[in-house]
Amino acid sequence: MKNIVLIGMPGCGKSTFGKRLARRLGCKFYDADDVLEQREQRTIKDFFAESEDAFRAAETRTLAYLAELEGAVIATGGGAVKRAENMELMKRKGVVVFLDRKPEQILGNIEGDARPLLAADKQRIFKLYEERIELYRQYADKIITNTGDFGRTLAALESYARQISE
Repeated sequence: MKNIVLIGMPGCGKSTFGKRLARRLGCKFYDADDVLEQREQRTIKDFFAESEDAFRAAETRTLAYLAELEGAVIATGGGAVKRAENMELMKRKGVVVFLDRKPEQILGNIEGDARPLLAADKQRIFKLYEERIELYRQYADKIITNTGDFGRTLAALESYARQISE
C-alpha cells in the first residue's frame, strides 16, 4: 500500500483522522510534527523562536525521512506545502489527501491551542487559509471536506484509502 499523506490547515483534523484511519487500515501512523521533535531533539516552538526558516528546514529533513516509509498514514504540518520539495518527497511513495476545513470551523477547535503561527492571533487562521488554499489544492491527489461530521469524513478517507490499495 502507498503511504497516505494528509495535508491541510492546522486544526483541520489531520492527526485525529490519521490515527483513526491507520487503526482501521492496520498500518502505522506518523505525525510529522511529533517525528520532527523526536528526531531533532528540539520543540517546534524552539525552532520558530530561531526562525520559521529553521523550522521549515527541519520539517523538510523530517519529511525526507518519512517519505522512505511504505504503507503508513502520515499527517504533515499545515505549512508543509510551502516547499515544493516537501510535496515531491511525499508523492514519491504516497498519495496526498487534502483535508479541507474552513477557517471558521477550525477556529472553534483551536481555542487554547499553542500552535506557533497562531499563538498570538487565532484570527490569523483566515490569512493562512487564503495563503495556502491553492497550494493544498495543487498538491492534492484527493480532496476530502471535513464539515465537522466525524463519521462521514472518516468514511470518505477510508473509502479512498481502500480504493487506492486495490
